[in-house]
Amino acid sequence: MEQKIKELKDKFEQELGSIADLAQLEEIRVAYLGKKGSVTDLMKMMKSLTAEEKKEFGQRVNELKSAVAQRITEKTSEMKQKEIQKEIELMPELDLSVPAKLSQGSYHPVTLVQRRCEQIFKSMGFTVEDYPEVVTDYECFEAVNVPKDHPARDMQDTYYLTNGQLLKSQTSAAQNAILRKYKDALIENGTPIKAIFPGRCFRNEATDACHENTFFQMEGMMVGKDISISNLIYFMKTMLSQVFEKDIKVRLRPGFFPFVEPGFELDISCLICGGEGCPSCKHSGWLELCPCGMIHPEVLRMGGVDPEEYTGFAFGLGLTRLVMMKYGIKDIRDLNGGSLKAMSQFTDDE
Repeated sequence: MEQKIKELKDKFEQELGSIADLAQLEEIRVAYLGKKGSVTDLMKMMKSLTAEEKKEFGQRVNELKSAVAQRITEKTSEMKQKEIQKEIELMPELDLSVPAKLSQGSYHPVTLVQRRCEQIFKSMGFTVEDYPEVVTDYECFEAVNVPKDHPARDMQDTYYLTNGQLLKSQTSAAQNAILRKYKDALIENGTPIKAIFPGRCFRNEATDACHENTFFQMEGMMVGKDISISNLIYFMKTMLSQVFEKDIKVRLRPGFFPFVEPGFELDISCLICGGEGCPSCKHSGWLELCPCGMIHPEVLRMGGVDPEEYTGFAFGLGLTRLVMMKYGIKDIRDLNGGSLKAMSQFTDDE
């Protein structure tokens, strides 16, 4: 028995030393340690042994099995290292003097459209304001006539933070601050408040082709003497016609928003399907683009402006949806997907 074990061990070492690749190593492993392997077959010889001989022989077989497994592991590591070294030697020499091939980046389509909108509104006398993404409950809701128990809050599944603040669900959160910033110039000099404030918004939305949990809006407002809905229509038509560089078909329909009275939905004919209906417009031919209306008297009052003396309009432009219309993007999720291939087709054409 002892001689059988020694012969098998010597044979294994001889075969192990002659292998050329990992495939042959695997064949040896199966030949010795597999269910029908040579080491496994040794255990069958124990049937003819006494109890004392079985104990000693079994111990020696287990020692052989462990030694074979250990040698195979060592050989595997050794051969893998040789393959890596071989690949390194085959690699071309790195020439650090060769100029790098750089890929030119491009602006995100939301950035391009936002900049264009800012240019248009600046040309019409509007200022461009910035506002934080983390705001208070008062700024996002109460200051725009949505108290804590108002059912309109159910329309926006909001992300609240542990400190009581929240990720703004609408750019309207800046309205109160803008009114207070410019109210003195309005009251003392009669200078109308004209401002837009683009920004990123967050809602716990169920995502689909036209809804995302992160999206961009552009809020705008104008407050002064004798401001009416006709002013709102003029500015929106002017902006849309310049963004799309052609006459755009729009419609106003009644809509409820606590911070405007009366309130409207400004819809744009879907430019992706030409008004025939597609997933982006929910097969209606129209895409909701711009909730708007005359600023609610209570919102003006909370901003320090007398609603008996001044009026104004406000709109919340869906900047992300405007991007989809301009560039024919069918799924809003493509804008947040981080695909360089999808974004590389856009260039700064300003």
